[in-house]
Amino acid sequence: MPPDYLGVRMDEHVMHKGRVRRAAPLVGLAGRTAGEAVVASLGRRVRGQRGSTAEFHERTAQRYAERLGRSKGVLMKAGQILSFTSIAPMLGEENATIWQSALARLQDDAPPMPAELAVEVVTRELGQPPEKAFKTFDPVPMAAASIGQVHAATTADGEDVVVKVQYPGVDEAIRADLRNTELLVTFFELMRGVLPDMNRIDARAAAAEVTARIGEEIDYVVEARNQQAFADAYRGHPAIRIPDVMPELSTSRVLTMTRADGLRYADAVHASQELHDAWGEVIQRFALGSIRRFGMFHADPHPGNYLFHDDGTVTFLDFGCVKSFTRAQVLRIKRLLNVVVAGDADAAMEAFFDIGIFDPAAPPDRGAALRWYRNSLEPLVAPQPYTYTPEFAARVVRDEMSPLGPFGEVVRSAAIDPAYVMLTRINLGVTSVLGGLRSTGPWEAMRKEWDAGGRPATPLGVAEADFLASRGIAQ
Repeated sequence: MPPDYLGVRMDEHVMHKGRVRRAAPLVGLAGRTAGEAVVASLGRRVRGQRGSTAEFHERTAQRYAERLGRSKGVLMKAGQILSFTSIAPMLGEENATIWQSALARLQDDAPPMPAELAVEVVTRELGQPPEKAFKTFDPVPMAAASIGQVHAATTADGEDVVVKVQYPGVDEAIRADLRNTELLVTFFELMRGVLPDMNRIDARAAAAEVTARIGEEIDYVVEARNQQAFADAYRGHPAIRIPDVMPELSTSRVLTMTRADGLRYADAVHASQELHDAWGEVIQRFALGSIRRFGMFHADPHPGNYLFHDDGTVTFLDFGCVKSFTRAQVLRIKRLLNVVVAGDADAAMEAFFDIGIFDPAAPPDRGAALRWYRNSLEPLVAPQPYTYTPEFAARVVRDEMSPLGPFGEVVRSAAIDPAYVMLTRINLGVTSVLGGLRSTGPWEAMRKEWDAGGRPATPLGVAEADFLASRGIAQ
């Protein structure tokens, strides 16, 4: 096998976990990136042209995509996050497009492990070689991602399935990465040579955020349990599709599920506006409706986890990161949105205190806090129907998080309860995806279905209400 597979040396198919060696590939790019950034900037000033800067971003983005893809684990996850988060405010539209195009392949086209190594993992985990565990098994992967890759197979009774195979040693490497805060700090510090506005971002805080997101995604047993819970909850839904898990062909490092085929995000963005609107509604109902209906939500909303179908339905994948809310927490979320949308600053501040966003001993100005939160809820408070855009998604990322932005005083006062941090992440992720699709819909009327006992706002809403009634689920 290649001696430097996964970006480090392999020994007995186990990833070397040395902290210095895991960070070294990025450190090796640092001087090169910083030096070329200076040269590109000088060239632009001297000639008054954008060519030098654009060429710098083109070269650097390709290098990062290749290096992060080879690194797998935590570093690749960091690259995936950048690949769909709106970074235009920090780079400009042209350069953001260059970077996100290069990093997009980390969502579903990462470098795979050798076929013989995948066969070894399946054999070790299932206790028999794949040709015996399955009727057919393709050793060449369909796709490769941050902690594993996906193979096509058929079961003994002829059912088409896909088999997720975890890279050997990646779980130990990720745990080591998560203990090695310097690794991700190095990544974010290094990105400052590319993203000017990242000088305003605390690299250690950003590293902690990514760490919290990745830590729960290693064990496929947990993922299988999460996925099956969603599959059971949404079985028979008119538009939400979740593959079923095959527990007898799954372990902590191998996960087998029914196969689903559909458009990837890169192709879906070129579909008709009618489909963009339909898909946007399905994603919104799944992402936010799951919290209200079932007290759980899929907390990894990057585009590689969606398959889009030409009948307007969406298949949701990758349930390694799932969060649950108690009934009391769900009620707090509903109350907060109701009073913020209504524009009641006093009630909103009480709801902020209740949910743990601000400390009652040191609150920000009530009016400023209301404006800050309403800014991110533009799809609900603006005239309806509302169209998500990349520009809105970028503004939310900037205004919601930046202590130096227009709501800086409010942001500096915020200390979100850890129980709700993942909700912020999914809201930003869904906003970015719907912005990319430019989905239009009656989003506030849809929210009222969940939060205020409103009538179904769309034909899909009617069909969903019938589905819920047939399952005896309160609306």
